[in-house]
Amino acid sequence: MDLVSDILKKIEKDLDGKDLKQQFSKKGEILELKDGVATVIGLDNAMFSEIVEFENGVKGLVLDLSPDTVGILVLGSQEGLWQGSVVKAMGKVLDVWVGEEYLGRVLDALGNPIDDEGKITPTAFSPVEKIAPGVIARKSVNTPLETGIKAIDTMVPIGRGQRELIIWNRQTGKTTIATDTIIHQKGKDVICIYVAIGQKDSKVRRIVEMLKEKWAMDYTIVVNAPANAPSVLQYIAPYVGCALGEYFMEHGKDALIIYDDLTKHAVAYREVSLLLRRPPGREAYPGDVFYLHSKLLERAARLSDEHGGGSLTALPIIETLDSDVSAYIPTNVISITDGQIFLETDLFNSWIRPAINVGLSVSRVGWSAQTKIMKKIAGKLRLELATFRELASFAQFASDLDISTQNKIEKGKRLVEMLKQSNNSPIPFNKQVVLVYAGINWYMDTLPLDKILEFEKNLYNKLDTTHKKLNQNIIKKQSLDDEIELWIKELITIVVEEIEVK
Repeated sequence: MDLVSDILKKIEKDLDGKDLKQQFSKKGEILELKDGVATVIGLDNAMFSEIVEFENGVKGLVLDLSPDTVGILVLGSQEGLWQGSVVKAMGKVLDVWVGEEYLGRVLDALGNPIDDEGKITPTAFSPVEKIAPGVIARKSVNTPLETGIKAIDTMVPIGRGQRELIIWNRQTGKTTIATDTIIHQKGKDVICIYVAIGQKDSKVRRIVEMLKEKWAMDYTIVVNAPANAPSVLQYIAPYVGCALGEYFMEHGKDALIIYDDLTKHAVAYREVSLLLRRPPGREAYPGDVFYLHSKLLERAARLSDEHGGGSLTALPIIETLDSDVSAYIPTNVISITDGQIFLETDLFNSWIRPAINVGLSVSRVGWSAQTKIMKKIAGKLRLELATFRELASFAQFASDLDISTQNKIEKGKRLVEMLKQSNNSPIPFNKQVVLVYAGINWYMDTLPLDKILEFEKNLYNKLDTTHKKLNQNIIKKQSLDDEIELWIKELITIVVEEIEVK
């Protein structure tokens, strides 16, 4: 308290008899500064989420209001700041410039370009913190957001405006699923925002280069708050990315945002909260960490036609530790999202990629957005794979199996092989429809396992050349009528016969 008294006396002397209370409402002084968090006295009328300016020109964000002090996050360098430095209240909340000018650019956590491709001159800005659209402003999820990943589009479909969690241990292909989804949006009029939180700079650079090679940066914005960035910037980055995505949603466009990953975001917020001396709770996280993610993910929505009809789809990523989905952050985000894509380490190590556990994965609202033809053809796929897994585990302990069980196991092996997919090679839904039809209806059962990939390539090749009309009809009608089904059967038979002749 002696230190506080000394500072108060100094400020009172400097003000030379002016109304101390009035001046305190606009200016304050740093009492304590550590690790990007400043404790300030004097800002009596400060608002939560208000912007302040430090002596060195760096902005700050008010995140804690106590009876005697204000906790402020320093949004930049601490150089030139020390105890007693003056802090000015700006009287406004944190906002960020937004707009189409940011497409194709790499930004820092505050929306400033860091890719050496010139200055950006946007024409609009948006608050970083915003209330999510209400129930009246929303409409049901009814349009698919195709990922190009066979296992997802067939069994865990995602709709525009949905929040679908990607979760499991490190090094199981979580980011690859997200980036493949971005690549597949080419030509679909979907704006993509990739937010990297606490990732290595080298990883983000590789992703940006890959997106450039696939011509995906033309419709993508990358927001990067790397592992060596202060926790304050890692905390604010996803909200900045969300504000960028909301701009497109509010202008009637469809946007996709990926948060990679929210586990590191929660860790950064825990560090900030402990520095603000908030009481720790379960796993040392503050009590409002659930609200932290819910207010972010609730901003994903599909707006009604009266409000522009745009959408913002969120794909948050969570990294578990040793497959522990019952930990605090995973359970929080699972309860917030509309579905989860669970990966599996054993599948990944067995070269079954993407390593999606179709038994655990679920999409609670995506089924209403799935196309009719895919819903009809792939409806039995999940059950077939579940049956295969049960029979395969049982077959390990059985020496003699009946013919029916053997056939189902062989069919299951071919379905697993059919769903394998290389990185950065998404497949359009119309090609997936024909492939899955062949797998479900026993057409591939006469082929050896090592010929499934060849069958798939030949099938796609004919759809692009000799059977273009079938391709066009599937895309146009999006339903399985007798004519389309007959064409599919004829095409599959031709491809199977060609492989068997070899």
